[in-house]
Amino acid sequence: MSAPVHAVRAGEHGPLLLCLHGIGSSSAAFAPQLAELSAHARVVAWDAPGYAASPDPHGPLDLDGYADAAAELIRSYGTGAHVLGVSWGGVIALRLATRHPGLVDSLIIADSSPGSATDPAKAQAMRARAAELAELGPAAFAARRGPRLVSPHAPQELVRHVIDTMAAAVRLPGYAYAAASMASADLRTELADITAPALVLCGDLDRVTGVEASQALAGALHKTAYVIVKDAGHLANQEQPGHFNAWVLSHLDIVTEQPKGPSCR
Repeated sequence: MSAPVHAVRAGEHGPLLLCLHGIGSSSAAFAPQLAELSAHARVVAWDAPGYAASPDPHGPLDLDGYADAAAELIRSYGTGAHVLGVSWGGVIALRLATRHPGLVDSLIIADSSPGSATDPAKAQAMRARAAELAELGPAAFAARRGPRLVSPHAPQELVRHVIDTMAAAVRLPGYAYAAASMASADLRTELADITAPALVLCGDLDRVTGVEASQALAGALHKTAYVIVKDAGHLANQEQPGHFNAWVLSHLDIVTEQPKGPSCR
């Protein structure tokens, strides 16, 4: 079992919304959601085990281990959660929904995929990332990888924020465990078993997982809505937070049957 994780919390009322960040990020990636959605939900954004302010796990974690750590965090609130996962966080959220279905009230999966093991070349590249981080160090590693996570026309202040967030978040051995979990993940055979209603979103300019991977997720899930977020790259929740948050609120309105947010047009 992993040590308890650090989490940032905002909001006093409404459903619990747990936010799981991507493989090169932290709870800081959800600043727009913590600020805007906390008027409608209790928003919790974690630092995954071995990331940012969370302690290193006691040993290597596989995808089940990350899902179990998320389940432990949800249980600490004594209720189920709507789970928002971005990229690697989306893969964790999907495994959480199959491994602990009673804890997942609904899913919001953003710019994600069924996992890197769907393609041997992608899996190999994912496994190589730990050595790259060890060679370059967090700052240079983030400077190399960060700009590709947003669209080519993203404002420079967002690019800088993404780079700084990554540099502050990633370290070994946690990043190596995360990369190995992603490299071994292929969720295609279990997606049909997920019963939680899902919203799948993807930036139209996502250059990392891409629109096709999100379409594959949406097509395999039974109860799903699929949304393209215009003018956004891989981090659609940060690049177009107004549109992204409106869709999340609309989803929560529908699945909780308690309208609170603006309608999406």
